[in-house]
Amino acid sequence: MVSKEKIKSLPLNPGVYIMRDSSGTVIYVGKAKVLKNRVSQYFNHASKPRKVMAMVSNVADFEYIIVLTESDALALENNLIKKYKPYYNILLKDDKASPYIKIDTSVEYPSIEITRKVKRDGAKYFGPYFNGIRVNEIVDVIRTVYGIRTCAKTMRSRKRACLNYDIGLCKGCCMRYISAEEYAELVKKTMKFLHGDDEEAKRVLTQKMELAAFNEDFERAIKYRDSLEMLKKLSSRTIANLGSVTDIDVFSYASDGTYSVMSVAIVRGNKMLGVRNYPIVEAHLETKDVYAEFVAQYYSSPSLLPEEIDFTEEFDAQVIRDYLAGTGAKVDVVFPKIGTRGRIAEMARRNASDFLLKSVARQAKEEAMTIGAAARLAEILGVPSARRIECFDISDISGTDQVASDVCFIDGKADKSEYRRFSIKTVKGADDFASMREVIHRRLAKIAEGWEKPDLIVVDGGKGQLSSAIESVRETGVYVPVVSLAKKHEEIFVPSSDEPIRLSRDDNALKLMQRVRDEAHRFAVLYHRSVRAKRHGSELEKIPNIGKKNREILLSVFDSIAAIKSATLEELEGVSGLNKRAARSVYDYFKENP
Repeated sequence: MVSKEKIKSLPLNPGVYIMRDSSGTVIYVGKAKVLKNRVSQYFNHASKPRKVMAMVSNVADFEYIIVLTESDALALENNLIKKYKPYYNILLKDDKASPYIKIDTSVEYPSIEITRKVKRDGAKYFGPYFNGIRVNEIVDVIRTVYGIRTCAKTMRSRKRACLNYDIGLCKGCCMRYISAEEYAELVKKTMKFLHGDDEEAKRVLTQKMELAAFNEDFERAIKYRDSLEMLKKLSSRTIANLGSVTDIDVFSYASDGTYSVMSVAIVRGNKMLGVRNYPIVEAHLETKDVYAEFVAQYYSSPSLLPEEIDFTEEFDAQVIRDYLAGTGAKVDVVFPKIGTRGRIAEMARRNASDFLLKSVARQAKEEAMTIGAAARLAEILGVPSARRIECFDISDISGTDQVASDVCFIDGKADKSEYRRFSIKTVKGADDFASMREVIHRRLAKIAEGWEKPDLIVVDGGKGQLSSAIESVRETGVYVPVVSLAKKHEEIFVPSSDEPIRLSRDDNALKLMQRVRDEAHRFAVLYHRSVRAKRHGSELEKIPNIGKKNREILLSVFDSIAAIKSATLEELEGVSGLNKRAARSVYDYFKENP
């Protein structure tokens, strides 16, 4: 719980504050013009949006960093968000569906490159291309009209020009058939084309199409015709009356208090490329801060900045202007109401509202199965929280190669970075109860070393497995609620009752328990197979015609070397994925080496 004294002692400077939960995990990073005013808003008794209340309820402590200006705070906030990836902040994922065209003008003979990763490398990036625009077709036009090379960035010395030169798609840069100065002019024309001036490209393609048709090279003529059709479709997206500005991004934010979305209408080269929608999680109190945080993350590189950024609602955008000025780029910030920009803004606004409406049901269902299911499970079990659930499972065959899995679900979702594997050390033979006691004892002992404490431990099985787990928890002296899930009737056993809890098969709390249990079993079996494969693999490696894949197939079917040795030829030939030649090799080897 955050102390009132700490809140009262906050400074009146601009800065960044970092909220942490009881485990020390950063759950939110925010900026403030006045730290004391902003942070105290979270902990006063005034009404707040549900997401803000949910975030505050998880805050155990906070820290802050003083900076000189609010713009500095925005820059630092953006860096810390990238570092910690807090749950309650806006987190933009890389959009793999949006390629860019890259031209690195720092080299003597720049090439055209299609990339989905924009870097701070000084190169020129054009895009993103999406919504039916095929970037490969645009590159084909550039090669056909301007002869810009697409080969590796560093040219190799060659004895003769490549095929692209022979068919007119390159100027023979590698052979120096064109001077660097002449080539630079073609690159300038290419970038002019990518900025929206396609008249020269249409003229050249038309000439090439007519010449190919005259020479009865109809296949090539059709290709030029298709390129012209692509340019015609691209031209149909031209936005008129924008003045001298050709590149604009228009942002619109919509929220119903629980779910939020940011829509971005993208205009490049006076052409409407489309609208992208981003579902976001945020705990801000003011809309202007949502825009500021989103913009800071959205433009990961100054090369992505357009000439103008528009917003569909007016607010104090000085911090955004200062932040953008700090990148060295000249960008106008506009709040359009009428005219062409006003119509684009309305398009962005309608997309945001429509996407929000349609995504509410989908997000509500997902939350009901994850965060909601965890909260309901905690209520049913009568435990303080089920935010961090860890489930243990033992895997062995006749007491050999005993291993255990520990999987972790946070807010109802699997967090594979928190998965752990254990080899059983103190138990001999097939004793799952003793193995469970050992692994839980070892896991809880790690809390003293800085491992996070679970809110709930789940074990696979009935009352016997539950009793073993409880005994281990008591021995460690670290209190963690423990329950078990019996697979036969999907009953939940708890320490406080002899009768199991029986939930409807449609109950999201039960479905969460099942996902956790099944994932623990899968992870344990996977680890057991790898351990067993290492132990038995050396002997199987001696068999001719048996590679790694065949060894894995054999061990997954027969469980042990002894079982493989005793298998008949017919049984080996019946193994799915093992051909007859491999089956015969295994059979003959163990017949000669019993």
